[in-house]
Amino acid sequence: MQRIVLVRHGETEWNKASAERFRGREDIELNEIGVRQAKAAADRIASWQVSAFYSSPLKRAMATAEILASPFGMPVEPQEGLVDINYGRWQGLSHQEVSERYVQLYRQWLERPHEVVFPAGESLQDVRDRATAALEEVLAQHEGETVALVSHQVVCKVLICSLLGLDNSHFWQVQQDVCAINVFEARNERLMVTAINDTCHLEGLSI
Repeated sequence: MQRIVLVRHGETEWNKASAERFRGREDIELNEIGVRQAKAAADRIASWQVSAFYSSPLKRAMATAEILASPFGMPVEPQEGLVDINYGRWQGLSHQEVSERYVQLYRQWLERPHEVVFPAGESLQDVRDRATAALEEVLAQHEGETVALVSHQVVCKVLICSLLGLDNSHFWQVQQDVCAINVFEARNERLMVTAINDTCHLEGLSI
């Protein structure tokens, strides 16, 4: 049985609720809490028969993936198609800064995200096209196996929409918390979701 384990990376200083910024391609490292979250996720999947680990090449994702792969003694393969969305001119800005500088586009992002193309950046469809192509490439190399992929909030959300047959207008209906685990399994020639935004491994985590 083929299984996809899709994981969002752990916490960074830029995705804390009190200081959230548009991260995108900014190469931010995990903070101490993020490392603990990744270790908790690693404990969760340590007993699963994972055959390979792939990750966005950005530090926060690679560090998470390397922690997940450590119990298996496996390397992590960077996969460019899993890199975070290019927010263009929004990258590094807070939500308040964006809402003040790009009033109409920010409102559109909150109401009709599938129609937004970030200034000098990407659209959700751009992300979906490259991430889906990356996933298909990985699955073709690991027929009948379990593979783990570590990526970012936006990438995980659009991949989940794609795997569920939903278009990108459903983007805000998919929640992806830090270090969440999502699982899809191939059954009867179709992918079935068995877990979305699962964070039970983080319960009771001392932060």
